[in-house]
Amino acid sequence: MSRRTRKTAPADAAGTAARCTVTVCRGCCCGTAKVPGVDHAAQLAGLRASLAQVATVRPVNCLDTCEHANVIVVQPSAEGRKAGGRPVWLGLVNDPDATGDITAWIQAGGPGLADPPGILDLYTFTPSRRIRQAIDD
Repeated sequence: MSRRTRKTAPADAAGTAARCTVTVCRGCCCGTAKVPGVDHAAQLAGLRASLAQVATVRPVNCLDTCEHANVIVVQPSAEGRKAGGRPVWLGLVNDPDATGDITAWIQAGGPGLADPPGILDLYTFTPSRRIRQAIDD
């Protein structure tokens, strides 16, 4: 991966900066007692609080990747996509340190604008094309 410096996101028509989108699965497995030992509500609240100024955090019902619960997808900002960033799927995000690493990366710019911490390689996976297309739509 190349090293990129953070750039200022361009403003959209409403005058607000384009932002990353963080999709947090909270369906049949993710965010439920099926993944024990995780404070799922605190994880979502922490993401929302720490990323409120730089990203849109949206919980969704199910991303159909239950074998990787808890799943978080980081979609690049418009500027990040122009710089070559693509959505990054992260699974087994069941540890507050992993959530912190994800947060720090997004605060630094996210996909296309900042390299993720190396530890996130352990969480990255590629879902099927059908599933990827569903979230991109």
